[in-house]
Amino acid sequence: MIFSSIAFLFYFLPLVLLLHYFPGNRFRNATLLVLSLIAYAYGEKSNLLFLACMIILNYLFGLVFALLDARMPRQRTKTTESTPCRLPWFRGNPRKWVLAAGVAVNLGGLIFYKYTGWLLSWMPSIVLRSVSIDSDQGILHAPLAISFFTFHALSYLIDIYRREAPVQRSLLSYGLYISLFPKMLAGPIHPYREAQDQLQKRTVSPELFLAGMERFIAGLAKKALLANPLAAFADKVFSIPAGMLSTEVAWLGLASYTLQIYYDFSGYTDMAIGLGQMFGFRLPENFSYPYVSRSIREFWRRWHISLSNWFRDYLYIPLGGNRCSPLRQQRNLVVVFFLCGLWHGASWNFVIWGLWHGAFLILERTSIAGSTLNRLWPPLRHLYVLLVVMLSWVFFRCDTPAQSVKFFTALSGMGAERDAALPLALYVNWEWILCMVVGAVGSIPLRIGAERLLNRIGVELSASHRAPNRVILPLRRLISGTLFVLSCMALAGITHNPFIYLKF
Repeated sequence: MIFSSIAFLFYFLPLVLLLHYFPGNRFRNATLLVLSLIAYAYGEKSNLLFLACMIILNYLFGLVFALLDARMPRQRTKTTESTPCRLPWFRGNPRKWVLAAGVAVNLGGLIFYKYTGWLLSWMPSIVLRSVSIDSDQGILHAPLAISFFTFHALSYLIDIYRREAPVQRSLLSYGLYISLFPKMLAGPIHPYREAQDQLQKRTVSPELFLAGMERFIAGLAKKALLANPLAAFADKVFSIPAGMLSTEVAWLGLASYTLQIYYDFSGYTDMAIGLGQMFGFRLPENFSYPYVSRSIREFWRRWHISLSNWFRDYLYIPLGGNRCSPLRQQRNLVVVFFLCGLWHGASWNFVIWGLWHGAFLILERTSIAGSTLNRLWPPLRHLYVLLVVMLSWVFFRCDTPAQSVKFFTALSGMGAERDAALPLALYVNWEWILCMVVGAVGSIPLRIGAERLLNRIGVELSASHRAPNRVILPLRRLISGTLFVLSCMALAGITHNPFIYLKF
């Protein structure tokens, strides 16, 4: 269920809050689990059974770990793991066999549903016709958010294998961890070792609830008031035939998409974190003003932080991380960003997008490029990052490499002839200009400075024996209320406003 929909805002969310905070409700986890499954089934009834089966299977894998740990003390496990053998990864340690089986089941489901059609497209057409398969149309419908709940399931298995978190004995609590509706559809990815305490005991307070409500409204405004208008412009530009796309229109369309994807995804994350706070969950931050980065390495510490941390903790470090030779570090980066791109979708464009970022990360780690970048004037470093990231979004937005090449041709000025190109005025309007200006300003950390200013005002008011909350809190409530009304008005006039990352 889309957060920025009238059905969610005025029907589902009030119902969830009413049932969750109903006086005497001692079954809040069960309430949230049932309502989360209902929210998933609202848009994905056909694959609800698959989700339930994956929850039960991973829960059973956890119980097998618990059974093995009860029969095989930890000291014995360590000794067995150190015993040399021809297959050291498996032989002598049944816990590794269980982990391998769990990883295979989860990745097998992900690959089967999400990548089968893409893999079949590599086969000769005569083979596909012989088995009556049309690779262009695909043969499977991937369950909604399969990439996200698969990574949550893998986090659970790996964390309990490493003994960084205890086995979850309650099927209800484990089911809630996987299907909690604020983070179910598009993250942020919440590692089990960080979430397990909140599943058993969490605090809910009026202050936390109000903070969550403000965060939710801020995310809603990002989506409804900025991302949607920017998406309308970007969609028009990317749909223009290559022979009619002028250079200035192409660059403005790419700039619009650059801000659209940021406000679309960060808006969803703000709503998810805000909803989590309303129910007592502390979901991890996912964005920290990525477009102010001065290197691609810094960009990935600010963009989709939970995904970056997942790949770092569960793939990059186990591969050797930075503790190996420079050549192996480069190999590790290529593997991670190849899989990061592929995780986003079964398309060569996503693979190219991932390898593009991996290539610049490797380049920045070289002594010559790294030292040169560090000596550059900071505004030039910002410009370098913006250019690399914006060009990478071409692969992310286009469907095929051929379309990407055509768009790059337009960006380079070698596209349409001036007489054949559509005029810029056909697409630009004052609403889009306002969204671009507000979006550009909002993508830099001015909010942090504003919060510091408000805190300073509060301190000064307190020193003068005037209560700061009497001034600051009503102002914040007024701003939030205004943004909520404006967002609802904007949503009432449109019929299609999906989140970009829901398809992953």
